[in-house]
Amino acid sequence: MTSQITWYAARAAGIVAWALAAASVVWGLSLSTHALGKKPRPAWLFDLHRFLGGMALMFTAVHVGAVVLDTYVHFGLVNVLVPFTGSWHPVAVAWGIVALYLLAAVELTSLARAHMSKKVWRRVHFASFTLFVLSTIHALSAGTGARSVPFQVAVVLTCAVVVFLTVVRVERSARAVRASGRWPRSSSVPTTGSARSPRTGPPARFSIPAGR
Repeated sequence: MTSQITWYAARAAGIVAWALAAASVVWGLSLSTHALGKKPRPAWLFDLHRFLGGMALMFTAVHVGAVVLDTYVHFGLVNVLVPFTGSWHPVAVAWGIVALYLLAAVELTSLARAHMSKKVWRRVHFASFTLFVLSTIHALSAGTGARSVPFQVAVVLTCAVVVFLTVVRVERSARAVRASGRWPRSSSVPTTGSARSPRTGPPARFSIPAGR
């Protein structure tokens, strides 16, 4: 039993890390889709999103460290940092290694958000979706807990929530783009005069205030 402590620790930390990462993705989508309401939200809601991501990174570090210390599979440091360098389920482990780097990138850029452009931060943050997919594949293909029915149910339910919230977010973003595209065409009002627009060429309608 003593010799298997590190293996059990690796399994437990991996499951907890996946759950925290999934919770962070779900929470972030809930905030971005206004599932929690459109009114101004307290700061602790955003802090919770960052806290979940940070804890996911910490438990991932525990997971990796326990795997290296374990003597059952015999992983070296290179095997847990470089894909396809180990002999134990190399493809399944590779999914987890890539997910590790994505998680680190998302968390580090979130900490440095005040010192980088919003465009760059947003592009890196979108990697959270890929992170969720890869970490889920890793958990189901490499983790022995994948044979657990409760874990399988949790994965299915979580994936369903992520897909639903993602569809809602994409639909609302598309609606906002369409609305902004129609705005210039719907901005005309009943007028008493006209002028030629220097940008578009066709006459631009305008109204003349009374008394002028």
